[in-house]
Amino acid sequence: MKTSALRRDKYFLRDLHQEIDLYDRKLAYLNHCEDSAASGDRGEAEKKLLAKRAPLEKTARELVALGVEYEEKDLPRSFRGMESEPRSTRKNLTLVKPT
Repeated sequence: MKTSALRRDKYFLRDLHQEIDLYDRKLAYLNHCEDSAASGDRGEAEKKLLAKRAPLEKTARELVALGVEYEEKDLPRSFRGMESEPRSTRKNLTLVKPT
């Protein structure tokens, strides 16, 4: 049995979203506590956090593109603002020709 094989299901995607959200919170905290660290140190710490977060985001987006199910409530805060309106409220519009 291979232990290196990663599961690619909705639970894995949920865990990815939780980890991305953790990095989002760390970045927000870093920006919030700007007076405690020098700007150069803060910039370097931000680069490191973003470098760790980037592959997680890429993997999560790939899984969504492949059709892995997810719930809106499990999305990281940074992903929630990207959709202009939630899926449940989207409506199809039909054009009616005026007579």
